[in-house]
Amino acid sequence: MPTRFETLGAKVWMLSPSVVCELLAFLTIGLVWPWGEVVPRWIPLIGGCAVRPMAAVVPAALGAVALTVRWANVPWWWSHPHDDMTDTGDLVVGIPYQPLVLWGPLLAAVTVSYYRRHRSPRSRGTAS
Repeated sequence: MPTRFETLGAKVWMLSPSVVCELLAFLTIGLVWPWGEVVPRWIPLIGGCAVRPMAAVVPAALGAVALTVRWANVPWWWSHPHDDMTDTGDLVVGIPYQPLVLWGPLLAAVTVSYYRRHRSPRSRGTAS
């Protein structure tokens, strides 16, 4: 009788959130690279089209808020994730998670930068 994580469906279910997170994290690069302005030509149907700034800014801003809320309490809840871990075990397991605390704020900074670079001249308040 297989354990609950030995079936193919269970393995796919466990791997899927990681893959989705990696793909969403990769989209952040589009806020600083040219393909965040024009969709790469190899993408079917929309390749070569200009990216509307708000189509990138709104999801990125929502993601920044969600990540900040999700990871803001890591330093506090990680102090003892398991009752049977030693202080050294807590440290060794907890250190790799600490960069997650910065993920939301850094995404917010990149999103603000993208917005400032791509807002319309009219909204910048420049005289014509």
